[in-house]
Parts: sequence; structure tokens; C-alpha cells
Amino acid sequence: MRRIALASISAAVSALLLIPLAPSTAWAGPPGIPTAQIAIDELSAVATSEETHADTYDRKKFIHWATVQGQCDARETVLIRDGENVETNTKCSPVSGTWHSPYDGGVWTDPQDLDIDHMVPLKEAWRSGAWAWDTAKRKAFANSLSDSQLWAVTDNVNQSKGDKDPSVWKPPLTSFYCEYARSWTDVKFDWGLSMQASEREALAEMLATC
Repeated sequence: MRRIALASISAAVSALLLIPLAPSTAWAGPPGIPTAQIAIDELSAVATSEETHADTYDRKKFIHWATVQGQCDARETVLIRDGENVETNTKCSPVSGTWHSPYDGGVWTDPQDLDIDHMVPLKEAWRSGAWAWDTAKRKAFANSLSDSQLWAVTDNVNQSKGDKDPSVWKPPLTSFYCEYARSWTDVKFDWGLSMQASEREALAEMLATC
């Protein structure tokens, strides 16, 4: 069973400093999404537990967006990674490009129309075990570029999702169910977060569409 140790997290964050941020020409998307079979195996390994500590959540406990390279932070890095022909200003803010939102199929040319979604929302992570993490691990999770935790998506779709898990919210495009479930399951597995029974059932149903 894979688990991310704190030392591995530090190494991963350090490695991000070496990522080149040249203008992108084609959609890359988040890395590390497992196959459906691997995701099914991971789903069976994730602990089932009711959520706790909801009343102690504070978004400020997850420091973001962290600097990745130069003046580029994690949010800007995802916009560059996930867009086509992205151009940035001297402060690394994308000013033009084309973005395809995988959740709903939207196509955007104004970066202001996009949000960076945490596949497993920060509040959901908190209730699923991140309440026990230290600040460094929560920061690594909130800015993770080494897995499929961060996605550039249509802003109002992200706002509709909020902190909901797949038993309550699914992406508008049913054709994206498989990839969404693979990503969600993998993030929970890798970071040692638990699931509710209803969440597990919804993910199993989505993985069945693969």
C-alpha cells in the first residue's frame, strides 16, 4: 500500500522547483491518474470512517497558493500546465490561452473564467483525516502538483462542487465519471484519507463506467 511519508512530501515539493514553465502548447492535465483497475484496488484499501472535526475546519490551515518557481505559484502553474498556447506576464499570471474544462466540457480563453479545483476539497480532506496533519503536510496537499489533486475547471462548476464528495456531487459530464473517480480515489489513497460508506459506493458506481 502506498502512503506519502513526510520526507517524500518534502522531496516532491523540492522537485517541483525544477519544473520548467515555458509556454504550453497542448493540454497536459494532472499527472499520475491510475488505471481503473488500480483505482479499484485502491478503493478497497481506503479505510471507511465517518467524518469528524468538521467544526474545527479553517481554510487558512491549508497554506496556498505556494510559490513553485520564480514568481509562479501553484495556481498559475496549473493554468500553464492545463492550457494551450498559454502566455503569461512578467509576474507569471496567464493573460491568454485556451483552456478545456474536463468537468463540463467548457472552453475558455479568459483565465478569469477558471478556478483551480482541489479534486479532494480541503474541507473534505480535513474531515477525512487532515485535521491530524501538521502544517507542512497540509501545505503540500493544498499545492500538490505530483498527483491529480489540482485541476483547471470552469469557475461556476467548481463553486457548485464546493466541498461535496461524489455521493453528493458529480461532474456534469457523465463521460468524465471514470477519470474523476480514478483521480479522487487515488488522492484519498495516496494521502491516507478515509471515506464514508456512501462516498465509497458512489465511487464504485463511477468506476464501473470505465
